[in-house]
Amino acid sequence: MKRKIFALTASALTLLGTSAFAQTAPATAAPQTAAVAATGVSKIALINFQQAIFATNEGRRDLEALNKKFDPKQNELKGSNDEIERLKKDLSTNTDKLSEAERNSRVQAIEAKQKVLQRNAEDAQNDYAQQGNEIASRIGQKLFDVMQKFATSNGIGLVMDVSQQNSPVLFGSDQSNITAAIVEAYNAQSGVAAPPPGAGTQRTPGAPRPTSPRPGATTPRPTGTTTPKQ
Repeated sequence: MKRKIFALTASALTLLGTSAFAQTAPATAAPQTAAVAATGVSKIALINFQQAIFATNEGRRDLEALNKKFDPKQNELKGSNDEIERLKKDLSTNTDKLSEAERNSRVQAIEAKQKVLQRNAEDAQNDYAQQGNEIASRIGQKLFDVMQKFATSNGIGLVMDVSQQNSPVLFGSDQSNITAAIVEAYNAQSGVAAPPPGAGTQRTPGAPRPTSPRPGATTPRPTGTTTPKQ
């Protein structure tokens, strides 16, 4: 049944990325002092900015709160879908016993319910995405400041974001990836305690709840910023 709901709501969440709005735990990091690669005078480092936002304690906490907020809507959509499936099954079972007028009436009623379900599911997805983007934008601004301070302190002249599918980075060693180090620094600054295991997993209203966010979405980035100032 969940697959059918998913088919009705094919639009992707613009929120996280899933296979990166990212995973709820950062990749294992090398020690901070070794998390950069020397390239002549300055250093270059890589970060998965999308992943970092929702790997922070604050991001995981706020995403879990958003998921709980949308649980009633998720259950409502599932109930509507279950009702439609029951009506379809009943129509299929009794179609030979019904007059043509009655069959047409039932078909029209089912189609009307399907349209309402699709519209409600799309509205829920859009609302979820909007509120998720607000979380990402708020944390992203603060995370950028932490990243900039970290880069300056560690002599990093360039930080490249590998979140996007069109990232120009072809290769980067684990030692050059500072994602986990930035998450650790952000957690220390925010003072937000780590949420319980399993918190912060993305859920899309109207679709099956994945154990990790869906791929292909983008995360709002701080405006007017690209690389840390030296």
